[in-house]
Amino acid sequence: MEAIFNFDRQLLKLINYYWQNGFFNWLMPWLRNSEVWAPLYLFMIVFVVTNFKKTGWWWVLFAICTVTISDLTSSRLIKENIIRLRPCNDPALADWLRVLVGYRPQSSSFTSSHACNHFALASFIYTTLKHHFKKWPAGFFFWAFSICYAQVYVGVHYPLDVTAGALIGILIGYLPGKFFNRSYGLA
Repeated sequence: MEAIFNFDRQLLKLINYYWQNGFFNWLMPWLRNSEVWAPLYLFMIVFVVTNFKKTGWWWVLFAICTVTISDLTSSRLIKENIIRLRPCNDPALADWLRVLVGYRPQSSSFTSSHACNHFALASFIYTTLKHHFKKWPAGFFFWAFSICYAQVYVGVHYPLDVTAGALIGILIGYLPGKFFNRSYGLA
């Protein structure tokens, strides 16, 4: 297990310390901010409801439930039972870690709720919209990945935290997506 944690710290050092640049130093703290994505969420709600009417409202309800389930799973179930110090709070990393946010979250680092929630939503969107819009729903996985990368880049999560959060989120998003498709489906 120690070998995995050492690899995780080395990958964190690559992303946070060695692969840094001025543009990413500006972009990444902004990218991980949930409020930045509010227009996208609003657009998705309007788009789906406008195009799919009553079934679109069911889609919105399922999407909200998906994120709620992923957040409760990550924040309440996992983080409260698997305690891992965040890199930004670890004195052993203080010599080189660059913390690019104005606060240091005190909750457990494992798993990343940002990763879990965004990958759950990406998975749900992909599962429910891929038949109508071909490839563009897959772009939401890039969106979720960029937010996860930003979490590591700014120093608030280890790569393993976001990877585990992403995998759990994909599963959580897929299951309601399949259930929605069987029960309602966008017509």
